[in-house]
Amino acid sequence: MKIDVTKIKLLLAAQELTMSEFANRSGVSRQSICTIMKCGTCRPTTASKLAKGLRVDVAEIIKRED
Repeated sequence: MKIDVTKIKLLLAAQELTMSEFANRSGVSRQSICTIMKCGTCRPTTASKLAKGLRVDVAEIIKRED
């Protein structure tokens, strides 16, 4: 599943979250988050965890195909 890395970065900045705080909130390791941010892809279950950590709907962080 492709995720919108820019959107995640914007949400992190808006919420003033560090990667460690984001990892704790989402239940995904900081290392995994860094890999996901670099690749721009993850499994749907992981995308759901990331969205939960950002307190947004998963649809907000999914990259839409144009």
